[in-house]
Amino acid sequence: MIRQLHQELGIPADYGLDGRRPVFAEADELVEVGPNLVGKMQRLTPATTERWSAMVAAAAEAGVVLLIVSGFRSIDYQARLIRKKINAGQSVSEILKVNAAPGHSEHHTGRAVDIATPGSRPLTEEFEQSAAFGWLKDKAANFGFSMSYPRDNPGGFIYEPWHWAQRP
Repeated sequence: MIRQLHQELGIPADYGLDGRRPVFAEADELVEVGPNLVGKMQRLTPATTERWSAMVAAAAEAGVVLLIVSGFRSIDYQARLIRKKINAGQSVSEILKVNAAPGHSEHHTGRAVDIATPGSRPLTEEFEQSAAFGWLKDKAANFGFSMSYPRDNPGGFIYEPWHWAQRP
């Protein structure tokens, strides 16, 4: 199914075969964690929800606001994101620097969170300059989270200081 979807989207046949971009299964148990910046309810696995909630509360105690932009994404949703960008005229090669191909997104696991904070444009490197990013660098590991895509990451993705995942 994934290979057929990749073919339909024009994703190279060798995508993910070098091991740099692993395949992620979709989470089978999800719970609502709260709405994102535009009011769309987000979901994470039960364990990640618990850790995310604890991390948000600890950050708030330190005067730092952590907001969820995106949590779980299905394989179908990931494909829709890519189709939308293709229809807007973006090349598949450019899209794949920013978005993982369906089946290869950490968001499928229900353990990945894109994070924003007031005063910083969401999903931009600007987040790196925020107090929220500094707090995450120092404290996120205490809650089992780490930044997935640092500069020059092995997956070849752009630097994403906003993308953090709870490690199993």
